[in-house]
Amino acid sequence: MKNLVVAAAFVAAASSAQAGSMADPIIEAPVIVEEASSSSGGMVLPLLLLVVVAAAVAN
Repeated sequence: MKNLVVAAAFVAAASSAQAGSMADPIIEAPVIVEEASSSSGGMVLPLLLLVVVAAAVAN
């Protein structure tokens, strides 16, 4: 009975010693999703400026 307890202790110690690997864990980079901006977003200010200049010239 005593031998069985000692054998179980050795098995438990050996299995916990080999539980992990020595290699570094592989960590994947997070995926970054950027929303595409519309091409007309940059056209609003120049068109507004053109309307203001045309209104000033018309007066």
